[in-house]
Amino acid sequence: MIRAPLPLLPLSPGAIRSFSEVKQQVTVRVPASTSNLGPGFDCLGIALRLYNAITVRRGENTPLTLMMRAAANKFFAAANCRGFEFSCEIDGTIPVSRGLGSSAAIRLGLIHALNDLVGSNFSRTDLFALSAALEGHPDNAAPASFGGFNVVHGLQAQRFAVSPKLHFVLLVPDFEIETEKSRRLLPVEVPRIDAVMSAGNAAFIVAAFASGDYEKLRGAFRDGLHQEYRRKLIPFLNDVIASAENAGALGAFLSGSGSSICAVTLHYAEKVASAMQRSARLQNTRVIITNADNHGVRVLKSASHLR
Repeated sequence: MIRAPLPLLPLSPGAIRSFSEVKQQVTVRVPASTSNLGPGFDCLGIALRLYNAITVRRGENTPLTLMMRAAANKFFAAANCRGFEFSCEIDGTIPVSRGLGSSAAIRLGLIHALNDLVGSNFSRTDLFALSAALEGHPDNAAPASFGGFNVVHGLQAQRFAVSPKLHFVLLVPDFEIETEKSRRLLPVEVPRIDAVMSAGNAAFIVAAFASGDYEKLRGAFRDGLHQEYRRKLIPFLNDVIASAENAGALGAFLSGSGSSICAVTLHYAEKVASAMQRSARLQNTRVIITNADNHGVRVLKSASHLR
């Protein structure tokens, strides 16, 4: 599948200011996210109360991953700022390569920390745009940036708060899935009947979250765009979805590109979790029960120093 690159939003007026005052250490907290929600491929996402804390220290010359270095270079170019050495430490609970936005959390946390370190004045929307461009798709970057349930059109996001009465049950298998490998399984074309079903269900999901009438989510997570093709990598997917629904969940879906599976429920979260774990028939799986995060990325700690 060939995907056009995402454009950057124009930067806010006055986004660049003097860098004479710098902050030598910044810690940023970023939530996990579950995306697609079945039929909302690349355009729906929800922030979850699982977090990574990204601490960036200026002046420390430690090895960085290619992903970190690319994010930093993009930020320095956008800020018209000379790059500098820094360290990046990640501490948190977001499972890696499990379809829960771990890469978006790292990229977003890093550029928010650099934004604070150099004293630039990019808005949250500006930094979302940078992160989404790095990701290549905005459905994790948006909820991680703004919190809540997000509908994304290009780089425009509409956000709705999610009630704490709605529970998200995550089955996290003990194996990773690379997003690019998962995307290569997707066909160039899908049958019209599958596309129409997916469009209708995605619209129904948006209406349910916008209105807060979560009972309307029941049956709306069925998808014809990507899940069936990705089932080659998660053969127990349909069994886990069925078991969650039979246990009382409003529905369930593959979280992002997997391998995690997410169920949404108003009641019986523990029962849903047990049913999902039994039906997967795998050793070393774990289940996480959580709620939506309605705040998004936050700077937790910043110590200012003059050069």
